[in-house]
Amino acid sequence: MQQGTLFGYTEAQVADFGATFGIAALILFMLFIIGHAAWSSKAGKLGTFALFFVLAFGMVGFVAKLIIQWIWKI
Repeated sequence: MQQGTLFGYTEAQVADFGATFGIAALILFMLFIIGHAAWSSKAGKLGTFALFFVLAFGMVGFVAKLIIQWIWKI
């Protein structure tokens, strides 16, 4: 095993993995929480749409960043 690695992966590789898959898992969990909040409050179709649109809108930036990085690598 090389010095300065974690299970053979560099710090940059571990950070990239965590930033990609870890945050993606948190986004999925937040979507579940939003859905559960809409269901618990009996928000209806418009209320559920509003909850998802407003609360999940911040996640769009992270997804857009991933897509832009993927496009620029090509």
